[in-house]
Amino acid sequence: MRYTIFGESHGPATGVTLTGVPAGLTLDLAAIDRELARRATGKNNLSTARREADQVEFLSGVFEGKTTGTPLTLIIRNTDQRSKDYSKIKHLPRPGHADYPAYLRYEGCNDYRGGGHFSGRLTAPLVAAGAIAKQLLSQEGIFTGAHIASIAGIEDERLNPVVNERDRLEAVAEKEFPTLSSERGEEMQKAILEARSEGDSVGGAIECMVCGLPEGVGAPDLDLNVEGIFARHLFAVPAVKGVEFGAGFSLAYMRGSQANDSIYMAGNVVKTRTNHAGGVNGGITNGMPVVFTVVMRPTPSIAKEQDTIDLDTWQNAKLTVEGRHDPCIVHRAVPVIEAAAALAVCELLEV
Repeated sequence: MRYTIFGESHGPATGVTLTGVPAGLTLDLAAIDRELARRATGKNNLSTARREADQVEFLSGVFEGKTTGTPLTLIIRNTDQRSKDYSKIKHLPRPGHADYPAYLRYEGCNDYRGGGHFSGRLTAPLVAAGAIAKQLLSQEGIFTGAHIASIAGIEDERLNPVVNERDRLEAVAEKEFPTLSSERGEEMQKAILEARSEGDSVGGAIECMVCGLPEGVGAPDLDLNVEGIFARHLFAVPAVKGVEFGAGFSLAYMRGSQANDSIYMAGNVVKTRTNHAGGVNGGITNGMPVVFTVVMRPTPSIAKEQDTIDLDTWQNAKLTVEGRHDPCIVHRAVPVIEAAAALAVCELLEV
């Protein structure tokens, strides 16, 4: 199964086309709506005030509630744009955004309003596609779930990487602010509001677990490497700037005796006592949960004055970003990362 996302933040709609969707899947539309509600805006002052209904419309690939096996296309209409807020950035690229690279890549023809095709708004159809992927994977007993790992340096509890944490992650998905520890979640929210009051923003990290992946899937090759396939899907999510599997960068500070995951028999099942490898060795799943963490940069749209250039004069300039923006996108990105992971698994298993 492959997907192509289309649309712009301030265009009439965003959408996605999925190819390779098996025929006969009865779509749970309520489940798709629930996933979209998890990333929705306008709930409180922790996110942008932009309010979108995020109603999914199927244009093809679905008949009488079931997938047909032909390309599945869905759209989500944009209804709450304020394009005038972006009139200045036509010639003043915002630091941290893709405005300047997009100007170069598309010879100045890019839609700059709200970031155009580079906007976080494009994660809405990604979540919808991921919800369909999750429904396919559930038939195989595979689950993807995530939580906020940290925001502004405040750490949440971490998952136990050697056990199936599905129950805890399903409980987190019911929370408006998806942390394992409610106390740490409250601290994070205070940090977000403090940054907002100062015209600034904060970033963080998201920890994700994939449970039920069979062992022996993948290969060391470029196109079949488990970590490579996941990374390709994850780095396509706006604001993701780093991905680590298992202990990740902490492995640089360990000795081999600490980093190695010792292997043992648990009845007739092979397991490891630790999971520093994140469930993958040599690009192949080893039967343990696949665990990874992604780093999300602080929202680049901030109210503080910043240095930029004027694309009309090619002179240095100053910019204060106007409009409605998230002081932090990490909490809204949790279902996005789950969706990207589910789509990666579908590609990996050729579902």
